[in-house]
Amino acid sequence: MTKLSVKLVHSFTQPARNIVSTAKTCYSSSGVVLDEFAEFHKDESLIVDLLRAGHHTIFEHQYFQFAIENVSRYSVWSLLHSHPFYNSHQVSQRYNKVRPDYVFIPELPESALVIYNETIKLQYQFYEELHRLLIPEVKKIYSESSNQNSNNSEKISRKIDKKSCEIARYILPIGTLTYLYHTINIVTLLRYYKKASSFSDSNEEKKLVNLMVEEVKEIEPKFEILINEINSSIDNNCENISISKKYCHDFDMDLGNYTSKLIDYSNNAETILADSVRMYYGFDEQQMDSTVAIDTILNPAKNKILSSDIVLTNNFLLSKSLNHIRYTFKKKLSHTADCQNQRHRTIQSSSYELVNMDFSEPDFITPKLIKVNPIIEKRYIEMMNIIWDKINKLNSVGVKKKEQVYLLPNALTIRLIESGNLLNYHHKYSMRLCFNAQEEIWQNSVDEVKQIFQVHPNIGKFLLPPCSIHFLANDKVSCHEGKRSCGNSVWEKNICDYERIL
Repeated sequence: MTKLSVKLVHSFTQPARNIVSTAKTCYSSSGVVLDEFAEFHKDESLIVDLLRAGHHTIFEHQYFQFAIENVSRYSVWSLLHSHPFYNSHQVSQRYNKVRPDYVFIPELPESALVIYNETIKLQYQFYEELHRLLIPEVKKIYSESSNQNSNNSEKISRKIDKKSCEIARYILPIGTLTYLYHTINIVTLLRYYKKASSFSDSNEEKKLVNLMVEEVKEIEPKFEILINEINSSIDNNCENISISKKYCHDFDMDLGNYTSKLIDYSNNAETILADSVRMYYGFDEQQMDSTVAIDTILNPAKNKILSSDIVLTNNFLLSKSLNHIRYTFKKKLSHTADCQNQRHRTIQSSSYELVNMDFSEPDFITPKLIKVNPIIEKRYIEMMNIIWDKINKLNSVGVKKKEQVYLLPNALTIRLIESGNLLNYHHKYSMRLCFNAQEEIWQNSVDEVKQIFQVHPNIGKFLLPPCSIHFLANDKVSCHEGKRSCGNSVWEKNICDYERIL
């Protein structure tokens, strides 16, 4: 069994002392209290007092960077990346070939372990099979594309292989292991510890958090004081919840032809945005009408902040006006796509616990590339049926859903409701409307922008991919991806004409 590894690689040297010095600086009449001058031996109790009182900003200065290896992608998705307060860099599964048997194995009785291992073996066989089946389809798309020359030997062959792997991974289990750098502060680590006491968290998640805590205690024994202070379990009343097939069916029917459906938005968005822009300039409506005001803030030709090589929209008062406009979407996508979708941390979503789903029947997303060939699609569906049959065998021998969940494929359908403001959606669309973005998130973004355009045309027409933003800003190079360019002149297209399979 591959062993979970957590190592604290970078941190504050004296985090507890820094908590005291930052707290005492708030009331210092003689300047900043440096760590070496904080009377820590006198003020140790201050740490607990401030934690109890809810003055938690003093615990946000002290950061810890962990190197984590052999953790499941399921736990990364459900714990490490399910909130806004972190930074991670994880090995990509899109373009890296996944090695066989690199999967989390829970503690199971021998009879159940046999079924579990058989399922993993099948999934990796399916992965290799899908990879082989998809290569001719990808090659055909490249050869028919005016932007790609399939005869460009080795380079194109590598791209074809990678694209085939990217789609084949939909069959892999979400329990596939990964490795990453993960950086958080003390408050986030305390939240992890508290959350890990809930019913919904798996044994793997609990072990992961405990290892992180032990690593911090090695360099700061005083951290035990904070852990003891919050050491009580949480009953989040989710043990007996069951998400029915009917609920999922009704959810999907409500989406219609959309992958993401606009269900709520700021009714007076264009007026509010225009008013905010006018306030910045001190203009009334006669001096600047709403169309001009919105053009002033969202047109990259006039607002160069939008085409900056580093995101500055939260640093300038004018672009902060975008914070007032909100959109809410009901959407579905695969687990593997949501792993990327949730990295847009300022746009939050809510859903249900995976362990509360009905595992009795297959529930998965089929990528566009697989749908192109009916023979491959039929085989893909057969593969999914076999995986779910194996999972149901585990259920019949008494294996809990907490252990079954690791075998669910990357293609598993995730349903959620997502909300965010225009400032953060603008950034998301500028990344995910790029034709190099993961296809599902790209399609989500296309669906969303089309609907925003219907209700707020003066806003929607400026929600664009990065190349179109740079083109409007009169940059010398529209696409900044260099060798990674998709080869399309996307800035010449209307979003209604956006199409792609890969």
